[in-house]
Amino acid sequence: MGQTPLTQLKRYDAETIAHYYRYRPWRAIWRALRVTGLFLGFILGLKWDDWQHQVEANKLRRAAQLRNILTVLGPTFIKVGQALSTRPDLIRQDFLDELVKLQDQLPPFPNEIAFRIIETQLDDTVDDIFAEISPDPIAAASLAQVYKARLHSGEIVAVKVQRPNLLPILTLDLLLMRWAASWLSPWLPLNLGHDLSLIVDEFGTKLFEEIDYLNEGRNAEKFAHNFRNDPTVKVPSIFWRYSTNRVLVLEWIDGLKLTDTDHIKQVGLDTDALIRIGVTAGLRQLLEYGFFHADPHPGNLFALAPSPSVNGSQAFPNARMAFIDFGMMDQLEESAKETLVDAVVHLINKDYLELAKDFVTLGFLTPDVDIHPIVPALESVLGDIMGESVRDFNFKTITDRFSELMYDYPFRIPAKFALIIRSLVTQEGLALTLNPNFKIVEIGYPYVARRLLTGESPALRRRLLEVLFKDGKFQWKRLENMIAIARSDSGFDLLPTAQLGFQFILSDEGRFLRQQLLLALTEDDRLHTEEVRRLWNLIKDDIKPARLFDAALGALVDFSTAGTAALLPSMASLEKRLLS
Repeated sequence: MGQTPLTQLKRYDAETIAHYYRYRPWRAIWRALRVTGLFLGFILGLKWDDWQHQVEANKLRRAAQLRNILTVLGPTFIKVGQALSTRPDLIRQDFLDELVKLQDQLPPFPNEIAFRIIETQLDDTVDDIFAEISPDPIAAASLAQVYKARLHSGEIVAVKVQRPNLLPILTLDLLLMRWAASWLSPWLPLNLGHDLSLIVDEFGTKLFEEIDYLNEGRNAEKFAHNFRNDPTVKVPSIFWRYSTNRVLVLEWIDGLKLTDTDHIKQVGLDTDALIRIGVTAGLRQLLEYGFFHADPHPGNLFALAPSPSVNGSQAFPNARMAFIDFGMMDQLEESAKETLVDAVVHLINKDYLELAKDFVTLGFLTPDVDIHPIVPALESVLGDIMGESVRDFNFKTITDRFSELMYDYPFRIPAKFALIIRSLVTQEGLALTLNPNFKIVEIGYPYVARRLLTGESPALRRRLLEVLFKDGKFQWKRLENMIAIARSDSGFDLLPTAQLGFQFILSDEGRFLRQQLLLALTEDDRLHTEEVRRLWNLIKDDIKPARLFDAALGALVDFSTAGTAALLPSMASLEKRLLS
């Protein structure tokens, strides 16, 4: 590889990149000096302002200076700035206002170069490909710039053209980041830096995938297929005839940036509905499909006016959201999805031993670690995470509290979960921009509760049993809380859930639950009529007699004689307990 050009490198390979620059050490040295010099000058400027008591007077100038440094250093550092631009809880507002400009207010590269790339990639002239094309780019981002055009067939499209000479820039920065990660790891507390190099490698892998536009097109179509039945989520169509590795032509999206809150309110869009769409879509990506957008910054998400098909929706009456830029995606395995649901349930239920086991399963703790000393630490740090109620929970609090544990216990962040955490943190940051009082659990936990109560898979039904039973006893209060929280989601209908639950109880698979429910009703040698009454008061407004009859009838339609026979022993057990 010493003499092989970087243009032939199709996938990220740390060893190949290191071998390439081993023969060109002056490039790495010069780049390292440039990066260090720029940031050192910035830090010294901040210190000087502090010494001269000029922090307030110079804060806007320093914010602009930081944005300019990241812009000058190019795509890799711009990506870091983009992630920080969505964290109002971490970054001062003056810096935040500048970093937001990194989403699509970057300097474009010359049109002549962009049009030459289009013509070379598509083997045709720009005039023969497009009936019209904007004379200048509509937006310039870290890896590409976008033109608005019209095809000869009439469709309005976005033309995404990759910046020239990306590979030499990306590979050199990734090499230096990897070197810095290996140097920093020993200085970090315990295992915090254990996977730092792996995180850089994961980032590098995703960057290489992101600059392959055919891969991005395939990702977009897979994402669109997952949300095909959700009218509140829009994904642009891909025009494959005009797309290559470096040029992507896709449907034009007319929308508003989520950070443009004033404009969003002016056109009458419901900001809370937008938050609900974004958070629910994010949870579905992680917990249902396992295929998630790993770069949901404000330049990649747009608010749309409602379409006629959405106007009558009860859940999202006045908003839609468009996702674009599917270069940075990742896939979560089925086992990891299930464990994430477990972790949420165990956190909500304060089962810290099981939560520690979840961390082992997910790779945050190694299998050989003794988790028993960690359990009290989890309880002390996360024990009051809910505050007065579950709705006081938020992801920022979790990350802040969890970072405390990193200093004292051997936690580490698996490379794959670095992207997930970044995605979740970014989405919560966007939600906080739309509504500073937003709590992610107000949408997130009703979603998890609804999925558990619906129990559409054996794995979720097992998790529901785990929630409802502890130490062999039925947890009446948990069921009440779960139903109450699920009902706080206006899209949740209790009747279909009740019907599914009834069918499950009557099935062979539900034999254990059937027996346990009968035992729960007579637990501690008494009928639990008070608990049943509270549950009925909770749900009676949702269950009208006619609908209740229809639901029960529907559940019994397929209930066989064998099923009835299976139910009788449980009834006999209940009669025996009542008579004893």
